[in-house]
Amino acid sequence: MTLKHPIFRFLVPLLFVALLAAACGNSTTTGSGNTATPTTAPTTAPTTASSSAVVKTASATVNGKSVTILTNSAGMTLYYRTSDTATSVCTGGCASAWPPLLFSGSGTPTSSTPLPGTLSVIHDANGAQVAYQGHPLYTFPSDTAPGQTSGEGVGGVWFVATTDLTSGGGGSSPTPTPTSSGYGY
Repeated sequence: MTLKHPIFRFLVPLLFVALLAAACGNSTTTGSGNTATPTTAPTTAPTTASSSAVVKTASATVNGKSVTILTNSAGMTLYYRTSDTATSVCTGGCASAWPPLLFSGSGTPTSSTPLPGTLSVIHDANGAQVAYQGHPLYTFPSDTAPGQTSGEGVGGVWFVATTDLTSGGGGSSPTPTPTSSGYGY
């Protein structure tokens, strides 16, 4: 059997998903199928922004509804984890699967457009991580282009960061409606 055999085309992506799941110690299922218009490929390393405008906004369809989402400076969708507290719980292998949005500038990160909530920096095991409304922000490598939202509802704890995200201070988190189970990191 050669690597060009059709079974390898199926097994290689499946193996990649299994490795991502193993990095955070939980099982996997498929993503939610949320969509938006793609334009460029993401990076799988933590995103580090050195300028003050590290967050942008974009329109995307999430759970069948058009919403305004937060993106990094490259336009990649930002996510939050409902189980995060004042300091991130997604570190190590989890942070490899869900790269944190890091900030290397001085002062407070800003958005290219006005936001109804507050951007801040949380100093945690990942470094100086950007947070919105107290929620540390991450990207998802399975999003291959700006505006994609394939991480929505993953594991019942990962959700797209929208401009109307409520404050997560003190460890309390909003209770979103999960759309699917998935990579339960």
